[in-house]
Amino acid sequence: MESATNEASRKRMKPDVGDKQEDHISNGAVMEEITEKEQSEAIIVGSEEMELNISHILEKIERFTQLVSELLESGKSMFKELSDDFEERLIMIHKEQMEKWQEEIKELRLIDASNEEATALLSNARFLLQNPFSES
Repeated sequence: MESATNEASRKRMKPDVGDKQEDHISNGAVMEEITEKEQSEAIIVGSEEMELNISHILEKIERFTQLVSELLESGKSMFKELSDDFEERLIMIHKEQMEKWQEEIKELRLIDASNEEATALLSNARFLLQNPFSES
């Protein structure tokens, strides 16, 4: 009886194994179809996700480009202001120095004129001292 039960079990198992192989083959085909669909959906989802990531990167590029542009304009403006201030200050320094030197020249001329007067007085005094009787 036991051998009959074992034999029946084997017979049942064999068709089950065969059925499983057939099921496995048909399930494999179904799984392939599902996998292909999932892959194509994953590609689509991946593509949408990729496009979103690319879009974010492009937005970052645009913001960065705008920032660089603003910094360039700001820098140009600052350099222009600095350049104008530098030029103005340099001209002012030049003007002040020229005024100082003009004042020195004026003082030297006054000293020279005073020296000439003193020299003339001394010459006259020397002449008088050397020739005390010539006026008589």
